[in-house]
Amino acid sequence: MRNRHIPQRSCVICGVKTSKRELVRIVMTPERECVVDDTGKRSGRGAYLCRRPGCWDAALKGGRLAAALRGRIEQGDRERLAAFAEGIRADAETAGTTA
Repeated sequence: MRNRHIPQRSCVICGVKTSKRELVRIVMTPERECVVDDTGKRSGRGAYLCRRPGCWDAALKGGRLAAALRGRIEQGDRERLAAFAEGIRADAETAGTTA
């Protein structure tokens, strides 16, 4: 049997390289809206973040995510991403792994 190809992507903050499905895709849509892409197929410029709360904190505070998306992240978008990050933080605390 032939091994199936598994797409690899890197977190824009820490650089960890893993399968595309293990990372969270953030998209800057053509309408200049920054959203979490649950499907992995949404139209627009994409960037990936791992599920470590520290990476989400750095992404929301600094400009590296905006640079990767080649656009400006508006305050409303930043608040939605922060709410998503809180869910990730809660999941990490439940699992007992905080970073």
